Amino acid sequence: MLSISLVAEQAGSIVGHVAVSPITISDGSDDWYGLGPISVAPQEQGKGIGSSLMKAALEELEKLNAGGCVLLGDPDYYQRFGFKPLPDLILADVPAEYFQVVLLQGQQATGEVTYHESFSAKS
Repeated sequence: MLSISLVAEQAGSIVGHVAVSPITISDGSDDWYGLGPISVAPQEQGKGIGSSLMKAALEELEKLNAGGCVLLGDPDYYQRFGFKPLPDLILADVPAEYFQVVLLQGQQATGEVTYHESFSAKS
């Protein structure tokens, strides 16, 4: 289930995509989301498309009055958008430094994050 799905187009071709879906947090916090995947066609990487998609996704989350957003990824890349590891918000079986959060409004959530069951689907 996606709450936000944005594409980047150039010359009529899709060159990037970002998806955002609701998450559940064990402390009962409402209106929190998980960002991912975010992708850019290999030949288009390094041109700011991913950054534009990320900024647009965060703007859309603010319009939804989201409390915050989590993602799993490279801390060196995502810190520029305000994401950082938070020891009190965890995703099981994932190294803490790669699970990151940005607070958009309200109180910081704490506890264990669960993504929609479709993210656990086995082929």
